[in-house]
Amino acid sequence: MVEFDAAILPAVGRPLEVRRTRIDRLERGDVLVRIMATGLCHTDLEVIDGSLAYPMPIVLGHEGAGVVEAVGEDVTDVQVGDHVVCSWNPHCGHCFYCERGQPILCEPFTFHQPRGHLLDGKSRLTCDAATVHHFSVVSSHAQYAVVPQSGAIRVPKEIPFDRACLIGCGVMTGVGAAVRLAPVEAGASVAVIGCGAVGLNALQGARLAGAGTVIAIDRARGRQNLSRVFGADLTTGEPGDDVVAFVKQATDGRGADYVFEAAGSADGFRLGAEIVRPGGHLVFLGKVNVNQDVAFRWGALMGEKKITRSSYGGARPKRDFPWLARCYLDGRLKLDELITARLPLPRINEGFDAMRRGEGIRTVVLPWDSA
Repeated sequence: MVEFDAAILPAVGRPLEVRRTRIDRLERGDVLVRIMATGLCHTDLEVIDGSLAYPMPIVLGHEGAGVVEAVGEDVTDVQVGDHVVCSWNPHCGHCFYCERGQPILCEPFTFHQPRGHLLDGKSRLTCDAATVHHFSVVSSHAQYAVVPQSGAIRVPKEIPFDRACLIGCGVMTGVGAAVRLAPVEAGASVAVIGCGAVGLNALQGARLAGAGTVIAIDRARGRQNLSRVFGADLTTGEPGDDVVAFVKQATDGRGADYVFEAAGSADGFRLGAEIVRPGGHLVFLGKVNVNQDVAFRWGALMGEKKITRSSYGGARPKRDFPWLARCYLDGRLKLDELITARLPLPRINEGFDAMRRGEGIRTVVLPWDSA
């Protein structure tokens, strides 16, 4: 049906290879998206480096935006020509968890996506007549992607694709954690641990919610400075800083009402438990290897503290993606400042190399850019 370039990971630890790839058919409920921009995320890097196991070969990418080029039978949510942001958590709408308002736990999604399939248990991708696996039901590191209609969310055409794609993962996770999941009340004190893409968006989510004192915690002075652009009032976290004392001093000795851990480290998880006040809410947004143990000082968990682990910030993509796009267009949400590099598809490995070095916030790949 369509032949295109895609960045394929052939095996763990290998560079991505840009290869000609095919989608031969659309099944019932499928949406074919011409991908115009796609972000590079640490979760993609975890697959490349082997800390997150997926079948190979595979096309990575779960933060994509583009134009609907074709639709399968029974697709009613979008039509050809619509601008869409892909959701990495499409859902069936009728399983045990979907019926209970927990689409993040959709059973077809959680069963099929780790196997590199779409929600029906099949792949649509081939390269040299061999099956290629999907990643998180998106696979946006390519010129085309096929996704279920619940994973193709229409957004206003005014928002540029390179900004729109960011909504699909990092922006939704961070902003959503503060605005949808917690949610932060007006005037509340907030601390965010880790000022990468998710943490910076948790900061601006706190501001959207009307937070009072907002504290950013990061080891790097450059990221501390950037955090002020996204809404932080106070910053700390460099080696030698007494972060616990700093946060308590800034919050009348109690600790923060809300703490969002977005560093993805055992130290960050432990710190979060120490700086959230009794009766406060600690949200874990970062992650470590699924088999890694994380320890806490038991006393830090006392005091009726609420602890939540969230992968997508309480997302309801059909509700939230258009709202986030409109917030950007209205000047209430910063997206331009998140992008630190733009690359054509053949240079995608450079973006992941920079990520390994801890450089930048978000690299966006433009699959149709010939530069």
